[in-house]
Amino acid sequence: MNPFEVTSEVLSPNRYLRYVTHAEVGAVTLFSGIVREWTNGMRTLFLEYEAYVPMAEKILAEIGADIQRKWPGTRIAIAHRIGRLQISETAVIIAVSSPHRQIAYKANEFAIEQIKKHVPIWKKEIWEDGEKWVGEQSNKPL
Repeated sequence: MNPFEVTSEVLSPNRYLRYVTHAEVGAVTLFSGIVREWTNGMRTLFLEYEAYVPMAEKILAEIGADIQRKWPGTRIAIAHRIGRLQISETAVIIAVSSPHRQIAYKANEFAIEQIKKHVPIWKKEIWEDGEKWVGEQSNKPL
């Protein structure tokens, strides 16, 4: 299994949980980023994600390596979906295991913040009355 992937396939949390779970860990955290219907009073119809997939997967793996250096004993898997996502579908999954819960929580939060800042994945929100590329990576190249 590739623990750092960008895919158009539906994300299954169990796949990533199985990857990070092993006998030496006492904690596993799972973050699932879900497409929400309402943002700042605007109704979202669906989202579209695009990515520079080879670079995105490389940076996801670098984030994983950073986490393992920062918090030894962790194991991490990150998957991000691309394409058209409907309300309530999963856009991103981050699974982290560690010997103790505090580290698993910290590493998981670190991962999502790094993804938002550095990974070339772009999100377009489609609303009832318009659309817009949004987020820290909203400067999507043409």
